Amino acid sequence: MKNYKLALVGATGLVGLTARKVLEEKNLPISEYTFFSSNKSAGTKINFLNKEYIVKELSESSFDEGFDFAIFSAGGETSKKYSPIAVSKGCIVIDNSNAFRMDTNVPLVVPEVNPQDIYWNKGIISNPNCSTIQAVIPLKPLDDKYIIKRIVYSTYQAVSGAGKKGIDDLENGLKGLNPQKFPYPIVNNCLPHIDVFEKNGYTKEEMKMINETRKILGKPNLKITATTVRVPVLNSHSESINIEFENDFDLDELKELLKNSPGIIVEDNICNNIYPLATNACGHDEVFVGRIRRDESVASGVNLWVVADNIRKGAATNAIQIVEKLIK
Repeated sequence: MKNYKLALVGATGLVGLTARKVLEEKNLPISEYTFFSSNKSAGTKINFLNKEYIVKELSESSFDEGFDFAIFSAGGETSKKYSPIAVSKGCIVIDNSNAFRMDTNVPLVVPEVNPQDIYWNKGIISNPNCSTIQAVIPLKPLDDKYIIKRIVYSTYQAVSGAGKKGIDDLENGLKGLNPQKFPYPIVNNCLPHIDVFEKNGYTKEEMKMINETRKILGKPNLKITATTVRVPVLNSHSESINIEFENDFDLDELKELLKNSPGIIVEDNICNNIYPLATNACGHDEVFVGRIRRDESVASGVNLWVVADNIRKGAATNAIQIVEKLIK
């Protein structure tokens, strides 16, 4: 088997740190790793697979040595500038930013949902938004069987989704300090404001969920609405997903379908107060689904409570699973 070379861009950030953990766990047939960051973090020493590495500064010549894969977790502007350079050197880029997600020439992939889209890539594969990733994993099998007519998303998103500055705002807010990242204190608040507001009154985060879901499921006209909320939780996003189907369903059969679908753990035993919790999802790659109940206000609808580690499955693990698929 060929030994591959992989570059991790943004290696010292929150997602980069988690990506390093996941790569160590998976032990892929990669013979050479190189870690890149901005000038600010270049020179940092990191231990990875029992070896010391020095993080290199990302530059236009970084990909001259020839990599098979590069995982980008350094923001949209970095991806826009350096991804085409990497591709021109024969590298396949898996990008965690929003830079290419809605580009019709770039596949937007969750391996449990649309792995076939990986293989028509033209050098760049996009990782969806973290809140979208955990939603579409249960949506896909349900759509295949019952045909989704409409989705209502309500999200409760952890501060880690806003990066280190989001975490700092929560921790500093508990000490009585003013926020630096969010427009208001996150302590004791739920902020219905993730990313910037757009002309239609939705936030950019809400429109990401709507448009990315349509692209991943291959349903450009699917009716979806979303309200995304930042909550004072350190890590793991929680989502209430209301789904209306074209076809009727048996609730027990629907639960069994979710239990037997890839990447899902069903936690749904209300008699014993068992349902997905953010604290329990941390450190896991699976998506946890519970509070599965019929929506009695429509002819064929269901409510789900969906929780996942937004830094692992919502970013790092999803990208590495794409690399796994490419290797196989």
